[in-house]
Amino acid sequence: MIESLLNFEGSILLFLQDNVRNPILDAILIPFTLSNNAGISCILLVLIFLYFKKLRKVGILMLASLVLEFIIANLVLKNLTARIRPYEVIQGLALLVGRAPDFSFPSGHTGSAFAVAVVIFLKMPKKYGILAIALASLMGFSRLYVGIHYPSDVIGGVLLGIITSLTAIKCLPDSSPIMKRFAGESIEAA
Repeated sequence: MIESLLNFEGSILLFLQDNVRNPILDAILIPFTLSNNAGISCILLVLIFLYFKKLRKVGILMLASLVLEFIIANLVLKNLTARIRPYEVIQGLALLVGRAPDFSFPSGHTGSAFAVAVVIFLKMPKKYGILAIALASLMGFSRLYVGIHYPSDVIGGVLLGIITSLTAIKCLPDSSPIMKRFAGESIEAA
């Protein structure tokens, strides 16, 4: 069963390599995927949201979701699963970016992108939420395109980003004293 899944996932990655990769997409997707190394693009977006008072509550939720995603993905799941990267296993798969120093499951790039995108989707006007989800989905696709993740790694990242977003929103409601304090609102006794 597991071997069949690995073969299926390998065939998807080889299909992308043989039928989808091209110089135009390389020029778009390689820099895009690299932009979130170490979560940089997500961290920058969170900092922008935290800077503006009107966006601060959403920024706090994004930060909480991103921190949870990092802890669960990078400190727990990657080490528990210890999944080898596809370019190490799949014969003929060419890697388009540098080798990764950690394990494959789940995709941290995808997880962090969804950790912030789902908060935006749920807390901002829908046009921004749809754009955020589209960009997060593109991040997931870019991880497959460059050959650094299996499809199930990306799916795991999507699910983890959704879970951490929902957790952050549930644990930090707008009316909570913690949220009010960090958002710079006055906390009055009831």
